[in-house]
Amino acid sequence: MPQPVLKPGEFRVSDLPTRRATAFDLRPDADARAAIAARLDLLAVKKLCFEGEISAEGAQGWTLTARLGATVVQACVVTLAPVTTRIDETVERLYLPDEHFDDIEAGSETEMPEDTDTERLGQVISAFEAMVESLSLSLPQYPRAEDAELGEAVFAKDGVTPLRDTDTKPFAGLADLRDKLDKKS
Repeated sequence: MPQPVLKPGEFRVSDLPTRRATAFDLRPDADARAAIAARLDLLAVKKLCFEGEISAEGAQGWTLTARLGATVVQACVVTLAPVTTRIDETVERLYLPDEHFDDIEAGSETEMPEDTDTERLGQVISAFEAMVESLSLSLPQYPRAEDAELGEAVFAKDGVTPLRDTDTKPFAGLADLRDKLDKKS
């Protein structure tokens, strides 16, 4: 079987030393950050650093441990204004051979394991892909600019009084009623 051609941030498992850790330090250039931003639907990735090591785990496994640092720009979910977020995360991935996954049949329903950091071990461990996946998982799901407010949307057919949020809260008007009664007494 031919050896796969390695991209930056990829390590051939057969070349990794088993008695010591293999260090890596990924700092993608502007073009790579722009490609990552496009892949993750971000406005920009200003800074990105993924520094760590890959070490042997047991007889056949490998552990990737790293520190992810990034500054990303996303669109505000309310106003679409740019929202800058700083991300600092510790990342751990455990790569195990296929026999650890043999009890899971393809296409069958299985309960998700609590350990979501375990992955199948292939011929190559990609620190680059672990970086992009970790960045994706660390992003705020609903970024909001500081001054962004949702407001209230009101919809109704012509001639019909629209139903507002306050109308769906039956006890919201009790405070007003209490205040009116207190003023009369």
